[in-house]
Amino acid sequence: MLWKCTACGYLHEGDEPYEVCPKCGAPKEQAVKLSDEDAKKIFDSDRTNDIHMAIIGLAMKIKDLAKEGIALNLDPTCVSDFKKAHDDAWVIKERSKAELAKHASKGKW
Repeated sequence: MLWKCTACGYLHEGDEPYEVCPKCGAPKEQAVKLSDEDAKKIFDSDRTNDIHMAIIGLAMKIKDLAKEGIALNLDPTCVSDFKKAHDDAWVIKERSKAELAKHASKGKW
């Protein structure tokens, strides 16, 4: 079973709700049991959220490497490729961030 704190949105897995919300301290009376359908959405989206976060991390590494390549300024073709990689990584990162925000707004976090 999955319980949600109505005060802060904290999710708790267990047969019973917590006594006190570990995030905000609200009493267990403020925990509501999620429907099986809503709980399944959250459990199913857990992995895709992890994938999006990994993609964001990789995109940031690409941006850092591209900045290094731009700074080395070896030749115009390399610099051009690094600038494109930097810009493409930004788009990839922002796309995943937007999807995570959408998941959170739908309670799939």
